Amino acid sequence: MNFEEKKLNSETVYKGKILTLNVDEVELPDKSRSFREYVRHSGGAAVLLVKDNSVLLVKQFRYAYGKELYEVPAGKLNYGENSETAAARELEEETGYRAKLVKMLDIYPSPGYTDEIIRIYFAESFEYTAQKLDEGEFLKCEFIALDKVLNMIETGEICDGKTVSAVYKYISSAYVKK
Repeated sequence: MNFEEKKLNSETVYKGKILTLNVDEVELPDKSRSFREYVRHSGGAAVLLVKDNSVLLVKQFRYAYGKELYEVPAGKLNYGENSETAAARELEEETGYRAKLVKMLDIYPSPGYTDEIIRIYFAESFEYTAQKLDEGEFLKCEFIALDKVLNMIETGEICDGKTVSAVYKYISSAYVKK
């Protein structure tokens, strides 16, 4: 059976600075009709940087959750920007590190309602330059031992999907020097 849904009509309900909300009428595989509400997003890029068996994380307040979260450095792609350029830019802005980046994986953070794709990179070699936070950006950078990061994931202290994905990919792959 083919599960593809065919778009019949589309309406942009909201267009903001970082996202667009669409409502589409679709034809389902059984030929019935339904509606799909979804967020269009330019995508994101993130970087896992590990130094001396410690992970570089940023801690910042996330308004939608109403609390501070630990995350790998990341940000959204600007219009027309490729993900590696965005990852390098965000890493240096947020943490002050410049790095040679290698693609680790792509994640679809919430495929039920958004087309966002986050590409996660691994920092193979790096040097510290200077942190260059955007205006209105407040965060703290911290190296946390990998074992502690794993414990923080297990206890729910780290819940961010891109961070969990990056760390588990790292420990299950050739990135770890065994």
